[in-house]
Amino acid sequence: MDKELNSHITREFWEKANEIHIGKIISEFAHESIIKPSLQETRNGWGIYKLITPGDSSIIYHFEARVLKLNHWLLKKGSVKKMVNGKSHLPESIHFILEFQQNLEIPETLLPGYLEEITATLYGSMFILKHNQIPVNKLVNADYQTIEHAMFNGHPIFVANNGRVGFDAEDYRKYAPEANQSIQLVWLAGHKSRASFNAVEELPYENLMKQELGEAIIQQFNRQLAEKGLNPDEYVFIPVHPWQWDNKLAILFAPDIVANQLVLMGSGPDIYLVQQSLRTLFNISNPEKFYTKTALSILNMGFLRGMSPYFMDTTPAITTWIKSTIGKDPYIKSLGFTMLCEVATVGYRNFTFEKFGQTSSYNKMLAALWRESPASITKKGQQLMTMAALIHIDHENQALLPEIIKNSGFTISDWLRKYLRCYLAPLLHAFYEHDLSFIPHGENVILVLENHIPVKIIMKDITEEINVLNPEVKLPEKAQRIYLEIPDDIRMLNILIDVFDGFFRFVTAILEEYCQFTDEEFWRLVAECIHDYQQENTHLERKFKRFDLFVKEYDQSCLNRLQLRNHRQMFNSADPVSSFQLVGRHQNPIYKYRHPKKHNIESAITTA
Repeated sequence: MDKELNSHITREFWEKANEIHIGKIISEFAHESIIKPSLQETRNGWGIYKLITPGDSSIIYHFEARVLKLNHWLLKKGSVKKMVNGKSHLPESIHFILEFQQNLEIPETLLPGYLEEITATLYGSMFILKHNQIPVNKLVNADYQTIEHAMFNGHPIFVANNGRVGFDAEDYRKYAPEANQSIQLVWLAGHKSRASFNAVEELPYENLMKQELGEAIIQQFNRQLAEKGLNPDEYVFIPVHPWQWDNKLAILFAPDIVANQLVLMGSGPDIYLVQQSLRTLFNISNPEKFYTKTALSILNMGFLRGMSPYFMDTTPAITTWIKSTIGKDPYIKSLGFTMLCEVATVGYRNFTFEKFGQTSSYNKMLAALWRESPASITKKGQQLMTMAALIHIDHENQALLPEIIKNSGFTISDWLRKYLRCYLAPLLHAFYEHDLSFIPHGENVILVLENHIPVKIIMKDITEEINVLNPEVKLPEKAQRIYLEIPDDIRMLNILIDVFDGFFRFVTAILEEYCQFTDEEFWRLVAECIHDYQQENTHLERKFKRFDLFVKEYDQSCLNRLQLRNHRQMFNSADPVSSFQLVGRHQNPIYKYRHPKKHNIESAITTA
């Protein structure tokens, strides 16, 4: 037994991890009106709140908070206190979940599994607190992969966001992004009767394999097949995550292995680092080579992270269509907006499980795709960082965003204008001009900075997380799966929820707490960016009125409620709209800036 493996499990780190996590639980559950703290008084700009557990008035939580726009609860760090019969107790997340189970409405059969994800999330937090102690004044100048592996909170909404159910302690140390350990891919050969390769037209199979494996390894693999009496021309090489091979494929695919439908080749030559998204791998042997994304049957944040071989068949066709649509748009190009295209895929069908349907997790165990690397499309002197870095807070409770702005030499307002131009403007154009929606959360977006100033964004994970919202858009047959039938009022939530609620409200909290820059001022800049976009694209005026981002209020989509209802599968990917948990209404923070003239007057007064 390796004692060092779990050396981060200490009282000190447990208390710190719970302190951070309890604050997040209260903030997000109050945001979604799952719990309703009561205001007792206001002191020095902070509200003093009380929260009594349902069914047991002897357990009371006290904390200090400010409620920002979009009902975002900014809790004062270290302010959460738990009293039981008047005596102080350590606030712990798993106890909080049990105490408020009545509010959370978690099905009894799913509660243990949800608690497992909460505990695993805390386990990861303790690891980060011990091992990833890079202060923000160092991180601000770090390279892409150093920043990627220092992140604490890539998905800020979800309370159970780093469960990774399926990893044991040793797996965690090998394969979790924050462990920052390099790995090699396992390569298999799949018979073409079950395995299929697809790619964009300009990337034939032979060219891809020469790039990813090299001639020597290809010849070695072909010899291995020939020595078994097999014809190499009848096989396709498939990259596999080592955890997936050891824990799933070697066991469940044993019949295929015995029949030589699937043949183990061995490790590939290159070294990779795991990304925040867990199943995506960055090639550090040659950073300009493709990302490799592999199926990984780990339960994390509402889904088993497999990959469908059926979806892989259509991915290159979707990539080709997106490149011809968005990639060639002059306005998009003027903003520098870039997509990392998913250029090739491979999938393997297991006939034993296929009868249980394409959506079964057992039919998503063996597939992979290759995605362009950001290193191949950036210039010398440009810094890459995951957009999640903008809401990163280090182990000393210092935020990275203020450090980035300080190093840029820009004022906060001017830096944010640059950022909004890079990030929000292209999303608006995709929505209004092309009827397209991305899922542009912090882990899906890479920021490109020059001298700490945003110059563009790079969007990744495009084929699995893009939707066409207009039935009149002509899609090739193989791209039909990205069309999503959705009513107008829900369609607007792509910006109002995914961007405003899903990311901007966390940015405003950082600015409020660390920069004394009010959320009112931030939302004025958001409105300014939208008006600037509309004035540059007057031909879309009818759509601006039809899909009005300046509505007074809009439905609140509650992601934690989704996860609480079923932490194993949050929604039906074939019909995600039917799964939405729309509870309550948000007051739109940009409503007061809906008139461009008023917006311009207020802008002039503010900057005078």
